[in-house]
Amino acid sequence: MSREPRGRISSSERRPGKAGRATKNSGDQEPMMAIVHGVLPPREVILRFIADHPQQASKRELAKAFGLKGESRVELKNLLRELEEDGMVQKSRKSLIRPGALPPIAVLDITTRDKDGELIGRPTEWPEENGVAPAVLIKQSSSPAGRNGKGKAPVAGMGDRILAKIFPAVDRGGPAYSARIIRVIDKRLAATMGVFRETPGGGGRLMPIERRGEEMVIDPDYTGDAKDGDLIEVEVARLGRFGLPRAKVLSVVGSVASEKAISMIAIHAHGIPHVFPQAAMAEADAAKPATMSHRDDWRSLPLITIDPADAKDHDDAVYAEMDTSPDNPGGVVVTVAIADVSWYVRPGSALDREALKRGNSVYFPDRVVPMLPERISNDLCSLKEGVDRPALAVRMIFSKEGRKVGHAFHRIMMKSAAKLSYQQAQAAIDGKPDDKTEPMLEPILKPLWHAYEIMRRGRDRRQPLELDMPERKILLKPDGTVDRVFVPPRLDAHKLIEEMMIQANVAAAETLEKKRQVLIYRIHDGPTLAKQEVLREFLATLGISLVKGGNVRANSFNGILAKAEGTAHQTMVNEMVLRSQSQAIYSPDNIGHFGLNLMKYAHFTSPIRRYADLIVHRALVGSLGFGEGGITPDEEATLDDIAAEISTFERRAMAAERETVDRLIAHHLAGRVGEEFEARVGGVTKSGLFVTLPDYGADGFIPISTLGSDYFIYDEAHQALTGEKTGLGFRLGDSVTVRLAEAIPLAGALRFEMLSDGRAMPTAVRSFHKATRRNKTPARKAPGTRPPRGRR
Repeated sequence: MSREPRGRISSSERRPGKAGRATKNSGDQEPMMAIVHGVLPPREVILRFIADHPQQASKRELAKAFGLKGESRVELKNLLRELEEDGMVQKSRKSLIRPGALPPIAVLDITTRDKDGELIGRPTEWPEENGVAPAVLIKQSSSPAGRNGKGKAPVAGMGDRILAKIFPAVDRGGPAYSARIIRVIDKRLAATMGVFRETPGGGGRLMPIERRGEEMVIDPDYTGDAKDGDLIEVEVARLGRFGLPRAKVLSVVGSVASEKAISMIAIHAHGIPHVFPQAAMAEADAAKPATMSHRDDWRSLPLITIDPADAKDHDDAVYAEMDTSPDNPGGVVVTVAIADVSWYVRPGSALDREALKRGNSVYFPDRVVPMLPERISNDLCSLKEGVDRPALAVRMIFSKEGRKVGHAFHRIMMKSAAKLSYQQAQAAIDGKPDDKTEPMLEPILKPLWHAYEIMRRGRDRRQPLELDMPERKILLKPDGTVDRVFVPPRLDAHKLIEEMMIQANVAAAETLEKKRQVLIYRIHDGPTLAKQEVLREFLATLGISLVKGGNVRANSFNGILAKAEGTAHQTMVNEMVLRSQSQAIYSPDNIGHFGLNLMKYAHFTSPIRRYADLIVHRALVGSLGFGEGGITPDEEATLDDIAAEISTFERRAMAAERETVDRLIAHHLAGRVGEEFEARVGGVTKSGLFVTLPDYGADGFIPISTLGSDYFIYDEAHQALTGEKTGLGFRLGDSVTVRLAEAIPLAGALRFEMLSDGRAMPTAVRSFHKATRRNKTPARKAPGTRPPRGRR
């Protein structure tokens, strides 16, 4: 279907005037300097235009704005490539932005008011390397009508989380941006979390756990059952013009020394909704089992689930068999069935609103914050063994060379033949079946593995990015303390399910495109030219080359990884390649998936825990005429906004999960201050070294001021710190011995001291060192001088 994308201004607003002056946008912009229509303007004009018109900053919109055609459009493309390579602009979704700038649409948290009482927000997620998050002035509508005079204009207040359209501010003396509210995502309660500290004479103080939090006074009558050192939830009882805010204790989470409280810190710090509203719970409790309406009966097909041993929900099942068609000798038919969440979670319902607010399930070592209530996620939608369950299934046909020759979707009723763990299925294939898997070996498991071998031929030919980054897991004791950190083995059973899910996702995107149905893609842009150049310089120090320009593909990186395999640099090269990659996001505009080397890709296989998959399910139901639960026109019109929201929520979940692991490990090691550990240099900065303890998966920092009595020079290309006098230093990937100097569990921070002597740097590093000394580049000082600024 065709419609004007949301948030895009009309052509009459975006085109420069006939006399060569740009038209203002919504009265928020300053006039552009004079330009000649149809002629590529100077770099400065392009950069200014991108900064002032973020909603028009795609290559196509820039060409339209300046009237560029033919050869001029080619010149614009080359100029934008140069600006990106120079680090002057970067890609954000489908637009270009200045580095450190906010994208045209962003999720904001309203945190304070200015002197005039206007609301001020800051981006929910902001990279630390970009410094302090910019302030944004929130413009509330003075009209009761919403945009275009339809509906009610969204109104936000303190503590709310909003999706907003971003504009550069007119008043250069105030916040850098202004924003118009698109939607209030979360009307957050005036509750916050912190550590209770008793004060003499009764009462206490709330010590914030968030970097942007503030201390609060808690009067004696409002302390509840809180004791010194407890992690508590409070609500603001009174705000005055002077002094600290006063608060009232709502609940006591527990002692801050308890590791069970640590995941709650991340939940509150990131504003993750963790209590379902009564309306959503009521809908979940009232839900009835799905009917056979518009469904094929596949209950006799022996589909099985293969999941982690501790999985509570099961949203995918698989089956494979030989293709009996004479047109496809040696081919296989692979069936993937996915829980039909769209039957239970309808657009606009209370369950749907809450699922969108969460965006995805969040997984902590001690708990899961689910996207949907357990009645839906762990019961009605979970593909339980031996129980009738509704599903959307795709039957895919592959040739013996691993090429997909066709697929078809069905809305079905299925009955899982068995629930297996990855280890259980793998053991059966490896010749150690148990009582459950032995009768399944020949009719079900072996055909699945045979199909995977065929599908792997297609994967090998496609050559997706093959990074070797082991994922560590934390195992907790019954009391919530850390038992051990381990790297689970990567089994063929994992790879089998992964490849079958990838192919099902591809089939979903292809089907919806063929039906001309709008959808949310999972997209992954290639590395920016600036990141490529950093990686190229680093690899050159190891004698490894990387192709230049826009010819880099996933298999280009695989060649680099292959050259490093088995060498002392293997881990270091894997980490640097990972750092060079862009972040995958959701978008209704498709640019393909660089890492998987796929042009059409949409998340379809996990609707229980990802909202993007639920949208794709609804799109399939609607476009294929599968009955109730299809996508609505209102949803189709807001896919841009939905994609922006769930991309932000995904980053929120990742940050919360990572911080919780950091806090747990810091808590676990807090009693071992002074002990020595074997570590590896995992990061090199101007301020010092980040080191990783492989046995614990813990990261910590060594300030440069504690490295030794030498002056250390930072070499970004070689990822090294080198002593000016001795020529000895430390480089990314080095194995070192360190002593734990400090552990701060609440912050998840570890500080170490270096015990190893630096090693002699390679010739290339020493050459850089000499050149730097000749150019008198300032060196970092050793102890006895003022410690450097930056993260410690």
